[in-house]
Amino acid sequence: MKIAFTTDLPAEGFKRLARHELNACMSDADVLVSTFDFRVTRQMIESMPSLRLIANFGAGYNNIALDACRERGIRVTNTPQPVIEPTAELAFALMIDIARRVSEFDRAIRSHTGQPLAVMNNLSHSLYGKTLGIIGMGHIGQALARRAIAAGMKIIYHNRHKLNEDIESRYCARYVDFQTLLQDSDFVSLNLPYTQDVHHLIGKPELGMMKRTAYLINTARGAHVHERALLEALQNGIIAGAALDVYEFEPQITEDLMALPNIVLSPHTGTGTWEGRIDMCENVCDNILAFEAGEYNKMNIVL
Repeated sequence: MKIAFTTDLPAEGFKRLARHELNACMSDADVLVSTFDFRVTRQMIESMPSLRLIANFGAGYNNIALDACRERGIRVTNTPQPVIEPTAELAFALMIDIARRVSEFDRAIRSHTGQPLAVMNNLSHSLYGKTLGIIGMGHIGQALARRAIAAGMKIIYHNRHKLNEDIESRYCARYVDFQTLLQDSDFVSLNLPYTQDVHHLIGKPELGMMKRTAYLINTARGAHVHERALLEALQNGIIAGAALDVYEFEPQITEDLMALPNIVLSPHTGTGTWEGRIDMCENVCDNILAFEAGEYNKMNIVL
């Protein structure tokens, strides 16, 4: 098979594909390895007459023109398993950062204005005993819950469907409706996939339901949050703070957010560990080799 790549990826992760023609011209490729930050458009797909498989590097796949793939019978796969632990890890790190004001204090110290050391200066908030509301209690949400339990937090969650009791008991998690989650959580974490149904899931009304002491964490997709409404909420003390790894208008970030002290910003690095990248490469290989063998039940099939 001829395999083309939209993006440079670690060569060591694709050793199992060595017998195939790697880095083929896109116009000749049977397989396209795409990444979540590269848009695979209808025009691109139509320019690849031999294309039979798009093996996306990432859990999300809204970067791909699925309708064009469906019309041509092109298979599309993703790599959901390797992203679970790194993304949950970053979500938890962002929670600690915004609550304990780590980045804020770091900026202040480096600015040479100083942070006077005194018993009642530089206070922050603990995670211990607080309620974490997880919107999207799938694999990543559950991995985050596992970390939160270890930190002494209480877990509530909202899903399209209530989880089985054995999963709930594993995480001491309680199912609540969407409004209750917003009203009762000290931290609201978005861990759900993106569809048009959840575009601007968090906007002005939803931010207004949250506690004034609450924090919003988003490591899912930027368009879940109405960024202008979030900016106004942070400026006006509607919520205490936010920590974002994803943005509504990526790669652009709403400029005024960067001036706020009560926000932590990360450049879409939820899956961005060396270990995670290699694991994702291996998962792409799994999908391609299973496709070649006709073992579709072993693929992470999106389409």
